[in-house]
Amino acid sequence: MSTEAAVTPEMPLSSAPPSRFMAGGERNRRLGRPLKLVGRVKDVDDDLLARIGEAMTERDEPGARLADAIRLRAGAPGRVTMDQVRNALAYGVGSVPDAPPALVEFFSMVEADPDWLDRELVEEGARVFRRLGQNAQDVLLQLSLVGGYRFGGPTDLLVATGALTGGATLRRLAETQKWGAALTEPGALEAPRPGVPAGEGWRLTLHVRVMHAMVNHAFEPQWDSATWGLPINQADQASTLGLFDGVLLIGSRALGVPIDKHESRAVMHLWKYVGWLIGVADDFLVDDEWARHRLDYHVLLAQGPISDAGPKLAQAVVAAQAERTFPGVPAALQGPRRLFERERLLSMLTVFLGPESMRELGLPMRPPWAHTYLVGLNTVRYRVIGRLPGGKDWLTRWGGRRTQWVLDSYFEGKPEDVGKIKV
Repeated sequence: MSTEAAVTPEMPLSSAPPSRFMAGGERNRRLGRPLKLVGRVKDVDDDLLARIGEAMTERDEPGARLADAIRLRAGAPGRVTMDQVRNALAYGVGSVPDAPPALVEFFSMVEADPDWLDRELVEEGARVFRRLGQNAQDVLLQLSLVGGYRFGGPTDLLVATGALTGGATLRRLAETQKWGAALTEPGALEAPRPGVPAGEGWRLTLHVRVMHAMVNHAFEPQWDSATWGLPINQADQASTLGLFDGVLLIGSRALGVPIDKHESRAVMHLWKYVGWLIGVADDFLVDDEWARHRLDYHVLLAQGPISDAGPKLAQAVVAAQAERTFPGVPAALQGPRRLFERERLLSMLTVFLGPESMRELGLPMRPPWAHTYLVGLNTVRYRVIGRLPGGKDWLTRWGGRRTQWVLDSYFEGKPEDVGKIKV
């Protein structure tokens, strides 16, 4: 599709919230009760709700300016090419000869550390994240990704872009999980410096930000912003970040993984930096778990009802389990293993989302057998082995191996790269 007429970031936008703002009513309050209880949320802050509604009309402006420059016609002054973007992602903007102003502005900003950044705490957060192993993959897929399909807006954009639906579902899930796994590697979030390339997690995170900016640029002209807000807006960015940090901690504990205050702070700081890199507004960046739960609760209240896109996406995720290829499993047993993974997924979704959401998403409910065996295994792993001498190192190695096993089952032996940014 042509995107030459895309809205520029300088064009005024209505500050009035879109019609989906708080349109979920009592349903949202009902779905939010567990979070309110577990997250220790005592009251509703009307000013915070108003801020979230306002943020539905706000975009990542530095990313938007870069996308504008990428979409200029060939030969136009200031045009940024995708080769220049790729070089800057890998080696920094200093590696790009005669870099255009928009490229310099964007990458000079993200290559500099924010004042609040504690890199040692980021590395500790990555180690904690890695020790979670498949628990993290399960929570991020089920409670974060599929759980997010219960509200309209971002789900409709995913369907419109073709992401996470149709034959591409398995690949998109693999790419998302690859990004999360990359953040756990030592030094993964190091920015590039002369002679030293960027860490893979840093590069992939900025790749996602540029991709989001390009999606906004392409879809804003025809998007129903009066209903949904901007295609990728600051409120939905804050919601997504909360699904990756606060919800990850809640879900992991629900699977029997103990996470103490220091580990919680480390994981939150890791994701605060990731959120900053990906362009989330500063007032939605927190590294205190309970502040995140409070913000997440208000974001949930601000959502609209489920749309037709939610069931399509959720059912595509379940169906994709039949396409996975599991390492170490003989060919004759791949079919039974796929059935096991599908049933395991449905069992965990039933517990995480509850009967009402399962019905809304058109998913069959299953008994909670998967949670039962996982809580038992995690009790042994984290409360017994993890407390022995060398136990945390063992958990780190186990977590890395298990995460790689999950990735291999989704990539099916294909290169572990992310999709190219489309222009």
